[in-house]
Amino acid sequence: MTPPPSRADCQGWDARDPLARIRDKFRLKPGVIYLDGNSLGALTHNSAACTRAMIEDEWGHDLVRSWNVHGWFDLPHRLGAKIAPLIGAAADEVLVADSTSVNLFKLASAAAMTRGTRHRIVTESGNFPTDIYVLQGLAALLGGAIEVVAAPRSELLSRIDESTFLVVLTHIHYKTAELLDLQAITSHAHAQGARILWDLSHSVGALAVDLGAARADFAVGCTYKYLNGGPGSPAFLYVRRDLQDTICPGLAAWMGHVAPFEFADDYEPAPGMARYRSGTPSLIAFAALEGALGIWDDIDLRDVRRKSEALSELFIARVEAVSGSGLALASPREPARRGSHVALTHARGYELMQALIARGVIGDFRAPDVVRFSFTPLYLRFVDVWEAVTILGEVLAALDCSELVRRSGVT
Repeated sequence: MTPPPSRADCQGWDARDPLARIRDKFRLKPGVIYLDGNSLGALTHNSAACTRAMIEDEWGHDLVRSWNVHGWFDLPHRLGAKIAPLIGAAADEVLVADSTSVNLFKLASAAAMTRGTRHRIVTESGNFPTDIYVLQGLAALLGGAIEVVAAPRSELLSRIDESTFLVVLTHIHYKTAELLDLQAITSHAHAQGARILWDLSHSVGALAVDLGAARADFAVGCTYKYLNGGPGSPAFLYVRRDLQDTICPGLAAWMGHVAPFEFADDYEPAPGMARYRSGTPSLIAFAALEGALGIWDDIDLRDVRRKSEALSELFIARVEAVSGSGLALASPREPARRGSHVALTHARGYELMQALIARGVIGDFRAPDVVRFSFTPLYLRFVDVWEAVTILGEVLAALDCSELVRRSGVT
């Protein structure tokens, strides 16, 4: 067996890393190895500066005039245009608004209202719960007129048929990091006459996505993971250009009106992506996201993906060298089939993660026994991964003697 890389190897890789210059753009706490960027990305200095400017210079000085003076009203479109290249979309196909859950409801309800005689939504069982909860809520709202079918990954393609009007899938599984073939599944759904909606929450900013080449119909995603927009930062939604004026979101609101400041009683949808706006956005959160998105202007996603794979391969090789650890790999072994995090299982996963966090290695736990470690190439170094596994080995050695820990509300 080939021995895992040494610490000196890792230092050499860091010295040659084309993304090393980006690390200084983040506010990182000394003594902490942050491996949870797939839950909440790190703070950028630019986000802090943009937020201060929004509060002190714009809101503080120009007050309500800022909607015009500082272009607040157009921020959802401007930020959508910044995200568009990261997901293979045109600037006028992406809007930043609301949360991933709300945007999912907007698009699923729009598809339901134009479904014709079809009555079925197909999604994956065992994936992140909010997606299926939203779809189940939509089915209940429509009084059982539509059916939600949640199938295991191995049966997804066979469950998409002539009764299906919408397929809703997450590109990268939140627990295992397993990648779905976005282009192939999109083509299959279209061949069956169905539309498809992709959740890109664990994809955007982690690897290249090409919605345009795949001719995907819809997509949603969050911005607080690999885009580093901050806790609760606004989400985005994508609608392919030729579909934008043919459907209306089931959640119609005043900012999606063709002329919102005429305050008409009857809803008339705005053209294009503007109709997918709803209420007044949280502008301070938008400012934080705008600052974070600025760092992507000169980053090549191919460099991001290459480093992501290399970091996770280093982690797995080092973990596998920790014999008798009780850990098992829950992610695909082949790097091309993984997103940017690695999942391991351990019988005492929660206690293990709490002990790691106490030592300054921050990942997270997902019930019943999964510990997740994210590899965010913009600010994580190879030597960080090497040291994290060293600490992991030490924690595992002491775990058998430790007491069970009461779980916190957020894991």
